[in-house]
Amino acid sequence: MADEILLEWTYTPADLFEDRIELLVDACAFVIDAGTVVGHAPVEGELPADLGSFFNTMHQRLDAAFLGAQILAHKAYKLSGPNNIVRLSSDGRRHAYVLAEVGTLNLSLGVVDVLIADGAGNVTVDTRAARIARRRDIALKASAHIADPAANSILRSYSAAVNDPRNELIHLYEIRDAMQKHFRSKGKAMKALNVSSAEWGAIGRLACYEPLLQGRHRGEHPGALRPATVEELSEARAIGRKMIERYLAHLETTGRP
Repeated sequence: MADEILLEWTYTPADLFEDRIELLVDACAFVIDAGTVVGHAPVEGELPADLGSFFNTMHQRLDAAFLGAQILAHKAYKLSGPNNIVRLSSDGRRHAYVLAEVGTLNLSLGVVDVLIADGAGNVTVDTRAARIARRRDIALKASAHIADPAANSILRSYSAAVNDPRNELIHLYEIRDAMQKHFRSKGKAMKALNVSSAEWGAIGRLACYEPLLQGRHRGEHPGALRPATVEELSEARAIGRKMIERYLAHLETTGRP
């Protein structure tokens, strides 16, 4: 029977995932609940001499799950480095490890939920449950594919859009740019992601042509810049999310970039 490494993290905001979720990525299992994460990983034989690298790998897998959840929550988050690190031996012994902080990652909007039941009391619509399930699915896929350069790039671009709202449209435009480069053309990217020409064009229009403070070419509109409206930002975010979700689904179904 293999030994097990047990690690803990803390995060804010505590409601980022809204409810307790469990993720299994490769052999790493994470339980995420109310501001605390407990991770488990099997280990045989001696731990690597470079413990920092070993724990960083688990940390990066977990952070990728948070990046995935963030694209639906659209909230900045802070994830601690792993702490309370214990090796649980098959004979019941516990070995504690001390590790320097891996580094914290600083990476909101109101939501109205709908719960509809039929005459017999059976729930037919539960928007909160559907949203939580979708968030878990994205988090799992993001964690599984974070080593893919394009997936890593677009997840971090969305995170940058959350953390750097002054340049939000620039970061969201980076998602479109990355997909066009990855698939080698606009047409191939739109086809692979099932994105319409209207959606593709909307990101370009908002980021490049409208005189918006969050856009790419602010110097071309001296004296005429205005903040993007809530509707404009919501549209750009939705398209960015769609591209990310479709690309992660593409990796799942094809097994290759």
